[in-house]
Amino acid sequence: MEERNNMFKPSIHLLNKEIREKNFKNALSMVTFFLFLPALGIIFWLFIKGYPVLSWDFLTQDPINGMTAGGIFPTIVGTFWLVMISVLVSCPLGVLAALYLSEYAKDGKLTRVIRLAILNLAGVPSIVHALFGLGAFVLFMKMGTSILAASFTLAVMNLPVIITSTLESLQAVPRSFREASWNVGASKLQTIRHIVLPNSLPGILTGVVFAVGRSAGETAAILFTGVAFYLPFLPQSVFDQCMTLSMHLFTISTQVVGVPEAYPFATALILIMLILSVNSIAVVLRTYFRTKRKW
Repeated sequence: MEERNNMFKPSIHLLNKEIREKNFKNALSMVTFFLFLPALGIIFWLFIKGYPVLSWDFLTQDPINGMTAGGIFPTIVGTFWLVMISVLVSCPLGVLAALYLSEYAKDGKLTRVIRLAILNLAGVPSIVHALFGLGAFVLFMKMGTSILAASFTLAVMNLPVIITSTLESLQAVPRSFREASWNVGASKLQTIRHIVLPNSLPGILTGVVFAVGRSAGETAAILFTGVAFYLPFLPQSVFDQCMTLSMHLFTISTQVVGVPEAYPFATALILIMLILSVNSIAVVLRTYFRTKRKW
């Protein structure tokens, strides 16, 4: 009986393998923890330094006295305008472009060149996008320095990221899913709509989240196209200029004299918390869609 029980005991080789895997997992957990600590430390430091001015009035009032007092409400509104319009423009175009490259385009030389160009565009500095937006939208299309021109510039900047993430997510869906759908008589469009896209949503949301965060924190790309240092009024249409949190933070930190020390820290904290809030909502949605995925 004892010999029979020994037959089912794990071997020394298997025990050593499990120990190595456990140690490797613990090491990765420690690395993740230490990577999280700097972000947590930055948020804590911003909160401590900005706490003296953090209040409801700080969020709902306009800047006054040459931006040395008051609140940041116009910058929050302007940031919301730019992010929403840029995402509404870039997301449909990016997803449709990725769908064409993944599902319809033939794997030829031209397609490979286009994909390489998209990857290269993702690494172009934002100031180059700003100059492109100035020439294309502000001057050529005669939009002027406006929310619309700045949003289109951000949309162009975000397109490569959304296309790349969507393309990778689409190609990760097993081809057997497509073949099974075609075998039961579904058309290519029906397969994309009911099979491919639902299983690609987590990856698509990842690209959209990155685009939202980049748009909210961008300064150089909107510097020449639609953002003002200071405006005593809220934008009434997409053809007005606006203030943004990132530009306001740069202005009061480097260009304005007499700003209380707590103001830049409080503004930076609000910007980070805004991006974290949007990312948290997207993570919840991404997790939900992953649970619905069939593979």
